[in-house]
Amino acid sequence: MGEMKILAGQVIVVTGAGRGIGRGIAMMLAASGAKVVVNDLGGGANGTGMDSHPADEVVEEIRALGGEAIANHNSVSAWDGAHDIIGAAIETYGRIDGVVNNAGILRDSIFHKMTEEDFDIVLNVHLKGSFNMSRACAPHFREQKSGCLVHMTSTSGLIGNLGQSNYMAAKMGIVGLSKSIALDMARYNVRSNCISPFAWSRLFGDVPSETPEQIARLDKIKEMTPEKIAPLATALFGDAAKEVSGQIFAVRNNEIFLMSQSRPIRNAHTSDGWTPESVSERVFSAFKPSMYNLDRTSDVFTWDPV
Repeated sequence: MGEMKILAGQVIVVTGAGRGIGRGIAMMLAASGAKVVVNDLGGGANGTGMDSHPADEVVEEIRALGGEAIANHNSVSAWDGAHDIIGAAIETYGRIDGVVNNAGILRDSIFHKMTEEDFDIVLNVHLKGSFNMSRACAPHFREQKSGCLVHMTSTSGLIGNLGQSNYMAAKMGIVGLSKSIALDMARYNVRSNCISPFAWSRLFGDVPSETPEQIARLDKIKEMTPEKIAPLATALFGDAAKEVSGQIFAVRNNEIFLMSQSRPIRNAHTSDGWTPESVSERVFSAFKPSMYNLDRTSDVFTWDPV
């Protein structure tokens, strides 16, 4: 470890870093000189079975390569747990410079069968967890007049997918949370951005693989490894990104996208004021060519990853 040290001296927490995207980011942050707090509760993708501690394994990997890291097993969904994670960083390394809010779980269900429990737990981990971690950092960032947050959103929220009302709501909420932090804390030189990651393990488990053409496409999609997200995430903590804040990026294999944010695209005006009848007669028909289809992510990203 040690060719590029663009993050030398920084202390960064990565949540959900025991596997997948979080692990890839933690490894690259450490390789870039950061001291990393590898947070992971352990357990499955649905948030159950807290028996293993993959965070410890990632720390061992980082240390074996000459990096600095400690493991942490607190839950980001708890206010006290999040503060303990940041406390561990400060106690061990003396400061906190950034967080990657990556921890998350999936509890997919078609909307009319979505349970309150499955809705609540997904929002608690993704959205409340991102708030808890960011809020735990905020006083330290304010005092030192610096800090950087990277949050994970999803095209499931930005565009859409079936059977993910809980996940979509959480991931769109994270976009609003990130923008709010960017606005409120700009005066303290704090930056906040989102990444929407494509990775084989999260989005493409049901791709057909029967014909030679399908198998070839599947092999192409499998190139979207979790590690592909790490370069952008790492660069956002560097000096070159010191004026980058309030943005939404996406990463798809070797492609990096800057995603749009909501702005007005059509307007209708009347000097007399609107009535339900005049809206019905004029507005919907005028706006219809500009209205969005019920697209899913796969309807928008139609090309194979490059």
